[in-house]
Amino acid sequence: MLAHISPYNILYLDIETVPAVFDFSELKDDVKELWSLKTRFIQEREEKTAEEVYDRAGIYAEFGKVVCISTAFVFPRDGVSCIRVKSFYGDDEAKLLKDFGVMLDNHFAGNEKYLCGHNVKEFDVPFLARRMLINGLELPEKINIPGKKPWEVQFLDTMELWKFGDYKHFTSLNLLANIFGIPTPKDDISGADVGRVYWEEKDLERIRVYCEKDTITVAQLMHKFKNIPLVDEGNIEVV
Repeated sequence: MLAHISPYNILYLDIETVPAVFDFSELKDDVKELWSLKTRFIQEREEKTAEEVYDRAGIYAEFGKVVCISTAFVFPRDGVSCIRVKSFYGDDEAKLLKDFGVMLDNHFAGNEKYLCGHNVKEFDVPFLARRMLINGLELPEKINIPGKKPWEVQFLDTMELWKFGDYKHFTSLNLLANIFGIPTPKDDISGADVGRVYWEEKDLERIRVYCEKDTITVAQLMHKFKNIPLVDEGNIEVV
């Protein structure tokens, strides 16, 4: 599978996002109204108020922000494949987005380079692009896709690849890791906990570690898709 793509030409990524403010009460009145309109169907379906569903604001680029972007790439060393992981994280969203964009333009531009993530087409890339524009930043060439033809967009989405054309099918990264025998450390948090850990515990390091685990798992999953050996844990380095 994907034999034409070198494993060394893929940048893996995962992002963690949180609501833009800690509590619904902190929103301005006009933003409260816009949030209520945005989530009206969720409210009706679950019989909840706009305030009660505010904990989901982190999944919407208009009401959330990025607090961590973890990236990883595979490279050869002494005939063995290794993974190097680097994260951009912090309270200053504009800075981490800018730093990530600079890295992308400097090291992963060009048609032979690919971005890869789990649900990266539907979530990670659109969220990053929207938040960059909101922060007044130029889009990196790799994710500046408006106007490009489909074959000019170098994204690999492990969730989409696993569908094999079955558009109604959703499979989590954890499930795929399990069925392919990819070792994943047991996490102490899940994606649903990230907002609380950020706003209440103020533990960005914990979020970074969680994000990096997912990024490494995506890289290993792609190796399974390509039917090549997993990278040994001892050859995974965080910089």
